[in-house]
Amino acid sequence: MIDLGRLRALHAVAQYGSVNRAAEVLGYTPSAVSQQLAKLERETHTTLVERQGRGIVLTDAARQLAATASRILELVEDAELTLEEQRGQAIGTLNIAAFPTAARGLLPRALGRLIDGNPGLDVRLVETDPFEAVAAVSRGEIHVAVVHDWQNAPLALPEGLSRVKLGVDPADVLVPATHRLAGKEFVRAEDLVGERWICQPAGSICHEWLIRTMRRAGVEPNVAYSVAEYQTQLAMLANGIGVGLLPRLGRGTIPDGVVVVPLQPAPSRRLYAVWRTTTSRRPAISVTLQTLKAAWPERATA
Repeated sequence: MIDLGRLRALHAVAQYGSVNRAAEVLGYTPSAVSQQLAKLERETHTTLVERQGRGIVLTDAARQLAATASRILELVEDAELTLEEQRGQAIGTLNIAAFPTAARGLLPRALGRLIDGNPGLDVRLVETDPFEAVAAVSRGEIHVAVVHDWQNAPLALPEGLSRVKLGVDPADVLVPATHRLAGKEFVRAEDLVGERWICQPAGSICHEWLIRTMRRAGVEPNVAYSVAEYQTQLAMLANGIGVGLLPRLGRGTIPDGVVVVPLQPAPSRRLYAVWRTTTSRRPAISVTLQTLKAAWPERATA
């Protein structure tokens, strides 16, 4: 009989393209994954891997076996979901992903409630960008992801994923107190021509939103400072550097020397929880979604 763990290792190598990446996802060492493949070769009397440079490639037989392994693992997951559904308790491991400001402004409160109310649940959190979080949910590495998008920069979901809206998070322009716009009641995009922006790195949703918003107003934004953390952005603003556009969730206390100026039309991002549709029956998923919605802070929409 073929060992299920060895099939899982082969499936991961086929899915991620390398032993190292498969080991990272499975929580093994690369040598452990290689050993699993070697044992599977002996078990099946079939050559499954071939050396290519410093790495390996799967043979045609290995790819066929990996496709079969995928169907077997789906059946195993369905059986596990059925048993958990019958027990009606949130148990087992639950991997959550969230982007940085959600991890700071929403997850501490939500995780506290989730852990206290479900002692049989092993909750784990990883901080990552929405694009990667959605991909990880689709691959089955993450069970629930907290993601966001903007109206003019929507986040597409692959087939097989579901989402529920958690809330709306307004954003404001922030400038140094000495800035020419600091005394304004509000500003429009055209008022920001020539400004040196502090923004998330290229490839992030926030960066894409800023570029699209300013270009729609006929302005090409000058992103002079590529900074991922909002706290670092605030520190730069407090020292008279640049202008920024920061959502309220997880923004924290505005330091002295920084002024909030509303932008008109008022921008906001939408936050969602995303999960694989096939896991909706799992009690751990439903209780996590309920907890995330209940933990949404009213001040985020103030």
